[in-house]
Amino acid sequence: MIKCYGCGALVEDIEGKPHKYIGASQGCWNLYTEILAKEYGEYNYPEHTHRLTVDTYAIQHPGCLPEQSPKGMARAEQPERQSIQSVNVHLISLYAVLVMKLRGRDATKLISKILRGNPAFEWLEPPVPNGTITVVDVLKVTTQEEHEASVKKWAEDVFGCWFSKHGEAIKRMSKQGGVGNEALPQNR
Repeated sequence: MIKCYGCGALVEDIEGKPHKYIGASQGCWNLYTEILAKEYGEYNYPEHTHRLTVDTYAIQHPGCLPEQSPKGMARAEQPERQSIQSVNVHLISLYAVLVMKLRGRDATKLISKILRGNPAFEWLEPPVPNGTITVVDVLKVTTQEEHEASVKKWAEDVFGCWFSKHGEAIKRMSKQGGVGNEALPQNR
Protein backbone atom coordinates (compact mmCIF):
# COMPACT_ATOMS: atom_id res chain seq x y z
CA MET A 1 0.00 0.00 0.00
CA ILE A 2 1.12 3.55 -0.72
CA LYS A 3 -0.23 6.99 0.02
CA CYS A 4 -1.75 8.60 -3.09
CA TYR A 5 0.28 11.73 -3.79
CA GLY A 6 -2.92 13.54 -4.77
CA CYS A 7 -5.42 12.86 -1.98
CA GLY A 8 -3.32 11.02 0.59
CA ALA A 9 -5.53 7.88 0.65
CA LEU A 10 -3.86 4.54 1.25
CA VAL A 11 -4.16 2.66 -2.03
CA GLU A 12 -2.56 -0.30 -3.78
CA ASP A 13 0.91 0.32 -5.18
CA ILE A 14 0.16 -0.52 -8.79
CA GLU A 15 2.41 0.02 -11.78
CA GLY A 16 0.78 1.96 -14.55
CA LYS A 17 0.87 5.11 -16.58
CA PRO A 18 -0.69 7.91 -14.50
CA HIS A 19 -3.18 10.31 -16.05
CA LYS A 20 -1.46 13.08 -17.99
CA TYR A 21 -2.60 16.01 -15.82
CA ILE A 22 -4.54 14.55 -12.90
CA GLY A 23 -2.10 14.00 -10.05
CA ALA A 24 -3.15 10.56 -8.82
CA SER A 25 -1.33 7.32 -8.15
CA GLN A 26 -2.45 4.41 -10.34
CA GLY A 27 -4.09 2.63 -7.38
CA CYS A 28 -6.19 5.70 -6.59
CA TRP A 29 -7.09 6.22 -10.26
CA ASN A 30 -8.32 2.61 -10.39
CA LEU A 31 -10.62 3.25 -7.40
CA TYR A 32 -11.97 6.36 -9.11
CA THR A 33 -12.79 4.35 -12.23
CA GLU A 34 -14.71 1.87 -10.01
CA ILE A 35 -16.87 4.77 -8.84
CA LEU A 36 -17.41 5.91 -12.43
CA ALA A 37 -18.36 2.37 -13.48
CA LYS A 38 -21.00 2.23 -10.72
CA GLU A 39 -22.38 5.62 -11.74
CA TYR A 40 -22.55 4.69 -15.44
CA GLY A 41 -23.85 1.20 -14.73
CA GLU A 42 -25.86 0.13 -11.71
CA TYR A 43 -26.71 3.71 -10.62
CA ASN A 44 -28.03 4.59 -14.11
CA TYR A 45 -25.94 7.79 -14.41
CA PRO A 46 -27.09 10.10 -11.61
CA GLU A 47 -26.17 13.25 -13.58
CA HIS A 48 -25.90 15.66 -10.65
CA THR A 49 -23.89 13.23 -8.51
CA HIS A 50 -21.64 12.34 -11.44
CA ARG A 51 -20.80 16.04 -11.97
CA LEU A 52 -19.77 16.24 -8.29
CA THR A 53 -17.69 13.04 -8.57
CA VAL A 54 -15.69 14.21 -11.58
CA ASP A 55 -15.13 17.73 -10.23
CA THR A 56 -14.18 16.61 -6.74
CA TYR A 57 -11.70 13.99 -7.90
CA ALA A 58 -10.04 16.51 -10.22
CA ILE A 59 -9.50 19.18 -7.56
CA GLN A 60 -8.37 16.63 -5.00
CA HIS A 61 -5.72 15.46 -7.51
CA PRO A 62 -4.58 18.85 -8.90
CA GLY A 63 -1.71 17.80 -11.12
CA CYS A 64 1.81 16.63 -10.56
CA LEU A 65 3.83 19.05 -8.52
CA PRO A 66 7.62 18.71 -8.35
CA GLU A 67 7.64 16.91 -5.01
CA GLN A 68 4.84 14.56 -6.12
CA SER A 69 6.22 13.24 -9.41
CA PRO A 70 5.37 9.53 -9.51
CA LYS A 71 7.71 6.73 -10.51
CA GLY A 72 8.46 6.89 -14.22
CA MET A 73 7.42 10.52 -14.70
CA ALA A 74 9.74 13.42 -15.24
CA ARG A 75 9.71 15.93 -12.42
CA ALA A 76 7.67 18.99 -13.30
CA GLU A 77 9.21 22.34 -12.46
CA GLN A 78 5.78 23.96 -12.31
CA PRO A 79 2.21 22.86 -12.97
CA GLU A 80 1.40 22.53 -16.66
CA ARG A 81 -1.34 24.48 -18.44
CA GLN A 82 -3.64 21.44 -18.54
CA SER A 83 -3.37 20.97 -14.77
CA ILE A 84 -4.05 24.66 -14.17
CA GLN A 85 -7.07 24.63 -16.48
CA SER A 86 -8.40 21.40 -14.97
CA VAL A 87 -8.29 22.71 -11.40
CA ASN A 88 -9.86 26.02 -12.43
CA VAL A 89 -12.78 24.59 -14.41
CA HIS A 90 -13.59 21.94 -11.81
CA LEU A 91 -13.52 24.55 -9.03
CA ILE A 92 -15.83 26.75 -11.10
CA SER A 93 -18.18 23.82 -11.64
CA LEU A 94 -18.28 22.97 -7.93
CA TYR A 95 -18.89 26.64 -7.12
CA ALA A 96 -21.80 26.65 -9.57
CA VAL A 97 -23.33 23.45 -8.14
CA LEU A 98 -22.62 23.82 -4.41
CA VAL A 99 -22.84 27.60 -3.94
CA MET A 100 -24.99 28.88 -6.80
CA LYS A 101 -27.18 25.72 -6.77
CA LEU A 102 -27.00 25.09 -10.52
CA ARG A 103 -27.85 21.64 -11.82
CA GLY A 104 -24.98 19.48 -13.03
CA ARG A 105 -25.85 19.98 -16.71
CA ASP A 106 -25.89 23.75 -16.22
CA ALA A 107 -22.46 23.61 -14.58
CA THR A 108 -21.24 21.71 -17.65
CA LYS A 109 -22.68 24.44 -19.90
CA LEU A 110 -20.93 27.06 -17.79
CA ILE A 111 -17.57 25.31 -18.19
CA SER A 112 -18.08 25.12 -21.97
CA LYS A 113 -19.00 28.80 -22.11
CA ILE A 114 -15.90 29.81 -20.17
CA LEU A 115 -13.62 27.62 -22.29
CA ARG A 116 -14.99 29.15 -25.52
CA GLY A 117 -13.87 32.58 -24.31
CA ASN A 118 -10.39 33.64 -23.42
CA PRO A 119 -10.34 32.52 -19.78
CA ALA A 120 -7.86 33.98 -17.35
CA PHE A 121 -6.83 30.90 -15.40
CA GLU A 122 -4.20 30.90 -12.69
CA TRP A 123 -2.44 28.27 -10.63
CA LEU A 124 -4.02 28.00 -7.20
CA GLU A 125 -1.84 26.36 -4.60
CA PRO A 126 -3.71 23.31 -3.24
CA PRO A 127 -4.96 23.56 0.33
CA VAL A 128 -3.48 21.45 3.07
CA PRO A 129 -5.31 19.30 3.84
CA ASN A 130 -7.04 18.87 0.50
CA GLY A 131 -10.10 17.36 2.12
CA THR A 132 -10.49 14.56 4.62
CA ILE A 133 -12.76 12.31 2.52
CA THR A 134 -11.40 10.35 -0.46
CA VAL A 135 -12.51 7.80 -3.06
CA VAL A 136 -11.76 5.09 -0.49
CA ASP A 137 -14.54 6.48 1.71
CA VAL A 138 -16.98 6.87 -1.19
CA LEU A 139 -16.50 3.21 -2.16
CA LYS A 140 -17.53 2.01 1.32
CA VAL A 141 -21.24 2.66 0.73
CA THR A 142 -23.52 0.02 -0.75
CA THR A 143 -26.65 1.71 -2.11
CA GLN A 144 -27.24 4.44 -4.66
CA GLU A 145 -28.84 6.68 -2.02
CA GLU A 146 -25.80 6.28 0.24
CA HIS A 147 -23.51 6.87 -2.75
CA GLU A 148 -25.21 10.15 -3.68
CA ALA A 149 -25.03 11.37 -0.05
CA SER A 150 -21.39 10.27 0.26
CA VAL A 151 -20.35 12.01 -2.97
CA LYS A 152 -22.09 15.22 -1.89
CA LYS A 153 -20.32 15.13 1.49
CA TRP A 154 -16.98 14.45 -0.28
CA ALA A 155 -17.56 17.37 -2.67
CA GLU A 156 -18.48 19.77 0.15
CA ASP A 157 -15.43 18.65 2.17
CA VAL A 158 -12.84 19.08 -0.59
CA PHE A 159 -14.40 22.19 -2.14
CA GLY A 160 -14.64 23.76 1.33
CA CYS A 161 -10.87 23.41 1.75
CA TRP A 162 -10.23 25.10 -1.61
CA PHE A 163 -12.84 27.81 -1.06
CA SER A 164 -11.50 28.74 2.37
CA LYS A 165 -8.10 29.36 0.76
CA HIS A 166 -9.09 30.71 -2.68
CA GLY A 167 -12.71 31.87 -2.40
CA GLU A 168 -12.22 35.25 -4.06
CA ALA A 169 -10.27 33.75 -6.97
CA ILE A 170 -12.94 31.08 -7.51
CA LYS A 171 -15.71 33.72 -7.52
CA ARG A 172 -13.72 35.87 -9.96
CA MET A 173 -13.09 32.97 -12.33
CA SER A 174 -16.76 31.91 -12.16
CA LYS A 175 -17.88 35.36 -13.28
CA GLN A 176 -16.09 34.77 -16.61
CA GLY A 177 -19.02 32.51 -17.49
CA GLY A 178 -21.77 34.67 -16.11
CA VAL A 179 -22.23 33.12 -12.66
CA GLY A 180 -23.73 35.79 -10.49
CA ASN A 181 -24.87 37.71 -13.58
CA GLU A 182 -28.06 35.66 -14.13
CA ALA A 183 -26.60 34.26 -17.37
CA LEU A 184 -27.60 30.68 -16.61
CA PRO A 185 -30.77 29.26 -15.07
CA GLN A 186 -30.43 28.57 -11.38
CA ASN A 187 -32.10 25.64 -9.70
CA ARG A 188 -32.75 26.99 -6.21
